[in-house]
Amino acid sequence: MGRQMASQRRTELVEGLMASFPQVPREAVIKEDLLRGGMAFDESALSGNEDGDVKPKSYFIFSFDHRTLPELGAAALNRPPEEVVLTGGPYELRRTVVSVRVNPASPYVVRAGEDGALGLYLDGARIADVGLPPMPDYYRHTLSNGKSVMEVAPTIQWGYLVYLTVFRVCQYFGAKEECQYCDINHNWRQHKAAGRPYTGVKPVEEVLEALEIIDRHDTARTSQAYTLTGGAITSHIGGRDEADFYGQYAKAIEERFPGRWIGKVVAQALPKDDVRRFHDYGVRIYHPNFEVWDRRLFELYCPGKERYIGRDEWHRRILDSTEVFGARNVIPNFVAGVEMAEPFGFSSVGEAIDSTAEGLRFFMSHGVVPRFTTWCPEPTTPLGKANPQGAPLEYHIRLLETYRATLEDFGLASPPGYGPPGPGRAVFSVSSFMDSLPAAEPEQEPVAP
Repeated sequence: MGRQMASQRRTELVEGLMASFPQVPREAVIKEDLLRGGMAFDESALSGNEDGDVKPKSYFIFSFDHRTLPELGAAALNRPPEEVVLTGGPYELRRTVVSVRVNPASPYVVRAGEDGALGLYLDGARIADVGLPPMPDYYRHTLSNGKSVMEVAPTIQWGYLVYLTVFRVCQYFGAKEECQYCDINHNWRQHKAAGRPYTGVKPVEEVLEALEIIDRHDTARTSQAYTLTGGAITSHIGGRDEADFYGQYAKAIEERFPGRWIGKVVAQALPKDDVRRFHDYGVRIYHPNFEVWDRRLFELYCPGKERYIGRDEWHRRILDSTEVFGARNVIPNFVAGVEMAEPFGFSSVGEAIDSTAEGLRFFMSHGVVPRFTTWCPEPTTPLGKANPQGAPLEYHIRLLETYRATLEDFGLASPPGYGPPGPGRAVFSVSSFMDSLPAAEPEQEPVAP
């Protein structure tokens, strides 16, 4: 298995892995393949941007596309949906929420059938019914300055998470500092070049006004968490260091909307005193993402993080932060698949899984449960250019198996702030790890010590 399967029809690859790994939900096999390789859209499946009935793709932090905007054709003019939900078909898929990553060359195509209903087609055969996210009421309103709620406070995960990218660029800049799989800076540039609104630093007042609109119109309380994030800050923005810059938003949100959402922040692995400031400001979940476990690959792929902090210190700070938030509420992300990126990555699936498993066991032995995002090889990144096909699907399926087994080995539960686990129930849309875990009772809000 592995890279030699690339020449097979995708259906054979997918069904072969379903048969080889029956303990991994078949929904997760399809979802991982869509996340790693993208999906194409017939014009009949594109949204009407912000004027239609479908929630459009917001490009909330990265492009998560396999082509640049100018290369997307119709999908650059009428946006694809933010996510799709798959059900039914020959694999009898349970409800599966998938983040949209556009790839015009994908063997997966979303289009209307003869009956007019949207379906997902693989190698020309319909394999699932496709549901589109309805335009939420709060997206139909604008801020007092005319900006859209989608620009300031988009929601993802079928409305569960408000994604607040309050700093749209990263101060790790250039080939010697930027993470080699990350297109945050290019995504900023391409949206500005296309004349799309894409606010670089979002004022606190705009964020609060957008949240006010969401809170007023989200009467079903579908949105349950917010994430504060953006690029790394190596110096200052407006005189504030990273902890104070992101923390000011949390403080303002919690003062205005106490307890309305679970507050999460994605930031660098900071010293404990800085982490304590996040907690004091009202953040309840901390994501100091470690990106990739292997030492050599971390140094190659994350040169800015290695230069400013270093891998060992990064890991030490992750463990230190558990003394502030509690181990359950420290959830570092890694980018699943870059372990196998050529020319530096592991050449075999087994080696890559062994490395990743070592990292999982290290953190879980301390009560820390990482999560992961399935790598999308964006074409403007060094790793994306060199690996347009991403990592082998087998790696992603074996990772799901390994992740669940490691979680069970240490007697740990799925991380909080991600909605319910279990196939047919999960809403986390940028990887299948929540779809692959057993269903559980509804999660409770995390409580830090």
